[in-house]
Amino acid sequence: MAGLYLHIPFCRQACHYCNFHFSTSLQYRAEMVAAIIREISWRQGYLAERELQSVYFGGGTPSLLSPAELGQIFAAIGAHFRLVPGAEVTLEANPDDLTADYLAGLRDTPVNRLSIGIQSFSDTDLRFMHRAHDAHEAQASLERALAAGFEQLTIDLIYGAPTTTDEQWLANIDRALALGIPHLSCYALTVEPRTALAHQIKTGQAPPMDEQQAARQFAILVEQLEGAGFLHYEISNFARPTALAVHNSNYWRGVPYLGVGPAAHSYDGDSRQWNVANNAKYLRRLAEIDPVCPPQIDEEPLFEREVLSPTDRYNEYVMTGLRTMWGVQPEALTPEHQAHFLTHIQQFIDKKLIVKQENSFILTRSGRFLADGIAADLFI
Repeated sequence: MAGLYLHIPFCRQACHYCNFHFSTSLQYRAEMVAAIIREISWRQGYLAERELQSVYFGGGTPSLLSPAELGQIFAAIGAHFRLVPGAEVTLEANPDDLTADYLAGLRDTPVNRLSIGIQSFSDTDLRFMHRAHDAHEAQASLERALAAGFEQLTIDLIYGAPTTTDEQWLANIDRALALGIPHLSCYALTVEPRTALAHQIKTGQAPPMDEQQAARQFAILVEQLEGAGFLHYEISNFARPTALAVHNSNYWRGVPYLGVGPAAHSYDGDSRQWNVANNAKYLRRLAEIDPVCPPQIDEEPLFEREVLSPTDRYNEYVMTGLRTMWGVQPEALTPEHQAHFLTHIQQFIDKKLIVKQENSFILTRSGRFLADGIAADLFI
């Protein structure tokens, strides 16, 4: 099994906190679709004929593509890859793009799951984040998506913003539950370099993030969603038992995937690759590639490549494993790495941050907010 990720590098406006690769110019949208189709053809051998269990359109804002443009990309995917029956096909979307007509058009494509960037149901929060939609549009888009038949959907919510009180955060969670949303991805607002938010904090236009507030709101999140029957299956992700994300679950469990589009990352089990994070260079380099010839990895300028050492693989497994409800299984490690892991894990068991369940070591509720720091202490 494998996954396919497609990066659509366009946004109508820049959110103040975002450091993903995108452009607010839509001038070369048609050329980008053609280049992505060309890369799909050229990269068809990367996954060694593994069947696709998931396809994920991320960005950027994939919902800026029309259903017709998505159909062109799906035609290329179908021509070069095999999908398992019922494969999960996710499209990230902004609420303001999800009109009734657009949703009807999506129903005529293979898209069967939506990931909607709600972020908050508060106008105050949304203005602070510089989102294009308001609170009314946030709820209305979800109601339209459900009415259009998209029962499998997830929403993004952000906590820890200076404008997000504990009461508002609880109201956001309650609103999602009342709407019957089966999956939530919830992230603490972080300050990334070279973003508008970083500049605002540096110049005193916005206050710095409050780690205690973020920790408190994370605790509220876990308590409310687990109390409502959701599985906390990854640090930032919660789902009804039948609604776990296939694509992201496979990513965290080390399943190979191909990334197509500017800045997209790929993983084949032995190495990682990342495409050039520049739209103009991506378009130019795809235009130079002969899709008939197999790629010469050491010479190809479209992407960079890193071969993973055994230690790299250990560190990545610990990092991703600890973030999930499946945890880390020592028997999956080499004898040397297993000895290191078991020696260093005990301190976190003693602090009740990690517990052993059957053959896995998993984070306790109190350990989940410290996941990255705990994993770093277990690295080699």
